[in-house]
Amino acid sequence: MAVAQQAPINFAVMYATHDAFRRDLERLAAAVAAGRAGTPQVRAGWENFKRQLHVHHTVEDAVLWPRLAQQVTDRPDDQKLLAEMEAEHAQLDAVLAAVDAGLSQASADLGERVDRLAQSLGSHMRHEENAALPLIQDVLTHKDWDAFRSAMAKKQGPKGAAVYIPWVMDGRDVAERKRFLECMPAPVKVLNKLFWESSYQKRGLFSA
Repeated sequence: MAVAQQAPINFAVMYATHDAFRRDLERLAAAVAAGRAGTPQVRAGWENFKRQLHVHHTVEDAVLWPRLAQQVTDRPDDQKLLAEMEAEHAQLDAVLAAVDAGLSQASADLGERVDRLAQSLGSHMRHEENAALPLIQDVLTHKDWDAFRSAMAKKQGPKGAAVYIPWVMDGRDVAERKRFLECMPAPVKVLNKLFWESSYQKRGLFSA
């Protein structure tokens, strides 16, 4: 089936993951404002945030953007967009490092550093949602998207999935949880219900 004729790709997992990043940065900012940045729960929440972001961006850079690049060799504007996606990922490294250092040193400007991260990552995700996802919809097939999803699952591994699934759903309403879980294999839904979600909740990431 030609890309133009296929049913739309479902980006529910991508949007849910982006929302989880936004949520965590809001929680981190609230913890810093309340003087709780040094607690074990906040530090654990930050470490998980960093890992999830690393996995997400690593697989995009290794699998998703190259697949897109193959389809837009004669489209300079789209090539420029892909270069911007990779550059924005790289630029985030310094902002993440600044928050890391601020947490370790209990810096007085930690709140400002978290704000800069929220602005930088938020801008990148909006750019991706508004420009890259429409391009994906335009030129990639379901097989391409499934390959990206499979690479993400492989990068996470079973232990990573046991955190990633409940992490994404943390704080989501019933409809949002349903949309996300509908994209997951049946065994994942069962494991999450029986084991993963309760284990995740016990960790109390970012909690007081």
